[in-house]
Amino acid sequence: MPAPPAPASGSGTAAAKVLIADKMEASAVEGLRAIGCEVLQQADLAPDGLGPALAESGADVLVVRSRKVDAKAIEQAKGLGLIVRAGAGYDTIDVAAASRRGIFVANCPGKNSIAVAELAWGLILSADRRIPDQVADLRAGKWNKKEYSAAQGLYGRTLGIVGLGQIGQEIAHRGIAFGMQVAAWSRSLTEERAEEHGATYCSNIVNLAKISDVVCVSVAANEETTNLVGEKFFAALKPGAILVNTSRGTVVDAVAMTSAIREKKLRAGLDVFAKEPSGGTGTFEDPIVKEPGVYGTHHVGASTEQAQQAVAAETVRIIRSFVERGQVPNCVNRAASTPATTLLSVRHLNRPGVLAHVFYTLGQAKINVEEMENIIYEGAQAALARIHLDASPTPEQIQHIARGEHVLAVSVTQIPRRT
Repeated sequence: MPAPPAPASGSGTAAAKVLIADKMEASAVEGLRAIGCEVLQQADLAPDGLGPALAESGADVLVVRSRKVDAKAIEQAKGLGLIVRAGAGYDTIDVAAASRRGIFVANCPGKNSIAVAELAWGLILSADRRIPDQVADLRAGKWNKKEYSAAQGLYGRTLGIVGLGQIGQEIAHRGIAFGMQVAAWSRSLTEERAEEHGATYCSNIVNLAKISDVVCVSVAANEETTNLVGEKFFAALKPGAILVNTSRGTVVDAVAMTSAIREKKLRAGLDVFAKEPSGGTGTFEDPIVKEPGVYGTHHVGASTEQAQQAVAAETVRIIRSFVERGQVPNCVNRAASTPATTLLSVRHLNRPGVLAHVFYTLGQAKINVEEMENIIYEGAQAALARIHLDASPTPEQIQHIARGEHVLAVSVTQIPRRT
C-alpha cells in the first residue's frame, strides 16, 4: 500500500498536499488546513486539465465531487496516494486504474442519504399530483381544476424500492410514514434485513415491478447494474405506475422507459439522466424530459447544505486518518482476497531489524508478501507479525527465520481457499 505523507517536522500532524478539483464547502478546506494539510483549490479546471494539475502540484490526495478521474489523469499523478469522492457513488473514478497504481479510492457513503430521500419524495409527489404541470399552467394563466383533480393518491398503495441501502432505507421510512406498503429488492438483500426497515422482501426485481404502484431506484452504478431496470421490468409494471430514479442514468434502460411512458402512461421522476452535461451548467439534450409525465431535476439529490456539510466532515476524517495513521476509511478498492496460500506468524521482540531479516529471507526465496500486520502487545516489548505469502517457505527457510536475533517463535499454516 502507498505510504502516507510524512509528518510535518516537529509538528506531530500530517503534512499532505491536497488538491480539491471541484467546489467544496469552506468547512472542508478549514478542517484540512487545521490538521496541517496544504490545500490547493482548482474547481475550474478544464475536463482535460486534471492530469496536468496533478502532475504540477504533486498532490498526495485528490478530492472530487462530480469531476471524472480517468486513467490518463491518474497516470500523470506520480505522488498520489488517495482519491476521495466527496459523495456516495464513485463511478466517475477509474478505480481499476487507481488500483494498478496503488492509489486508494474512498467515498462518503450515507452522508447524503437523507437529502436524496427527500428529493425522491419530492419527485414522487410531483408525479402523483402533477405539481410541475399545475405550476406551469398557473403561470400561463390557465385554471384547470378538473384536469388535476384526478390524482390517485399514495396512501395504502405499494412502494417498491430497488436497492435497500442507506438511501433506500430513508425512502422506505418516509413511505411508511405516508401509509404505504413497502417492498424491496436488491442482490444482497435478505428477508431479515428487509423486515428491519419495515419492508417486505421481494425475491426478484420483476416481481417487485408487478406489485408496485411507485418504484424508487437507489442502487450504485457499476457493470452489474447497467440497464438493471430494463424491458422485463417495465413490461411487468402496472399501467400508470410511477418510477423515480435518483441513482444514475445508466441503471435504467432509457429506451424501455420511454416505451413504457408512451404505452403504459408511466410517470417518471428523474434526478439523473443518461446524457448529462459534464459541468455545473451547459446545454441539456436528453430527449426523455420532453415526454409527457416526466418530471426532472438537475442531479441535485445530494445537494443540500446539511448533506454537503456532512460530506465535508467525512472527507476531512478520511484524509486525516490516511495522513496520520495510513488507514483509509470507506476504501472501495482494497482487495477482498489475495493470492496468498500461506500464513507465516513470527512472534518477536519489538526491536529494529527483525522484520528486515524475515523479508530478506523471503525475498531470497522469491516468495511474495501479499499482506501483513504487525501486532504490538501491551507494553510494546513484543510483537506478532502475521505475514500472508503466495507460497510456503521450506523447512530450512523457516529455520533460518527462527534463528534471527530477537525472534521468539515461528509458525506456518495454510490459508483455506475461498469457494
